[in-house]
Amino acid sequence: MSKNPRRPTPPPPVRTVGGTTIVALYGEIDLVTAPPLAARLDALASAPHPDLVLDLRLVSFIDCAGLAVLCRARNTVRARQGRLRLIAGGRGFLRVLRAAQLGGVFEIQPELPGELTRAPVTGAGVRRTA
Repeated sequence: MSKNPRRPTPPPPVRTVGGTTIVALYGEIDLVTAPPLAARLDALASAPHPDLVLDLRLVSFIDCAGLAVLCRARNTVRARQGRLRLIAGGRGFLRVLRAAQLGGVFEIQPELPGELTRAPVTGAGVRRTA
């Protein structure tokens, strides 16, 4: 039996501004947090022509399971003729993408576009690190 029992993972905070859905992620996106996150993103991308923004600026760690969730979200959004943008301000995340040979796969911006910053994000994130 595992010494680290799984804790329930609260859903990431989500808000919609002008038809764009913004998901603010923070903490770790890993083998434990990836499945519920994938399910949440699948639901958010289920409409035709989804416009989804994943704000990753407060993500402290992402592993291959987390990258797989991002790829899955991208594929789902593209299959529905939508748009997926990642907000990643630091170089660390970009290095991880390049190392995984995903450097040119995503539309990445360093900050939320001005029109999307009006409504504040509230709620819980993926998983906080100790």
